[in-house]
Amino acid sequence: MTTDNAAPSYILRYFPVAALAETSRLLLTAAKADWKEENPEWPAEKPNQPFGRLPVLIEKGAEDDGSDFVLSESATIERYLARTFGFIPTDLKQAARQEQFRDQHIDIITAFFVSLKSSEAAREEMLENFNEMLDKIIELQTNLVRNNARSNYLFGSSLSYADMVTYAFYRLLFMYAVTHQAAIGPHVASKLTPEIKTFLGNMDAEPMFEKHLSSSGCLAPYLATK
Repeated sequence: MTTDNAAPSYILRYFPVAALAETSRLLLTAAKADWKEENPEWPAEKPNQPFGRLPVLIEKGAEDDGSDFVLSESATIERYLARTFGFIPTDLKQAARQEQFRDQHIDIITAFFVSLKSSEAAREEMLENFNEMLDKIIELQTNLVRNNARSNYLFGSSLSYADMVTYAFYRLLFMYAVTHQAAIGPHVASKLTPEIKTFLGNMDAEPMFEKHLSSSGCLAPYLATK
């Protein structure tokens, strides 16, 4: 992240929470990109965003005419950055295997937040859906860790997009969702397998994340079950 007065190559606009921009923060940090984050006044700045929503990524002077390249939608921003910095395979099938986890994470998070706004009867159904999907993703992630036991990562021997979206998913649950329902943190922690806890511990210690985590914090304090 930019620390002096020089203009950054990238600007990431979002709220100061570990939510839909967390993977993009990890990607930019891991790539050692020249970037800074802006936290716009909301809703005053809403009309000034391309789709009236955040996050927004601005890549300075990246268009052919020298103007800024402006991109919206969290998943689109992530995949653009992952490909730009080489964190996702060029092979389409291998890339799709990683990208599917991001989409599943969003389905799980959506089920949780929809449950908060649902009637009592509907809430029970949505929470059941949330738990079913969460159990399944933990099972799949656990198998990936087991099958790649010689590495700290989900795929191969180096940090990838899948690692970052998975780490960001748990950061969202433990560091943001809990602000809406405190019980969600211990509930999720109780479901985690030893393999997933080890993986998250490895991500906490990942040198490429050090600059971001030094200010935003690690997951270790959230993982202990009571």
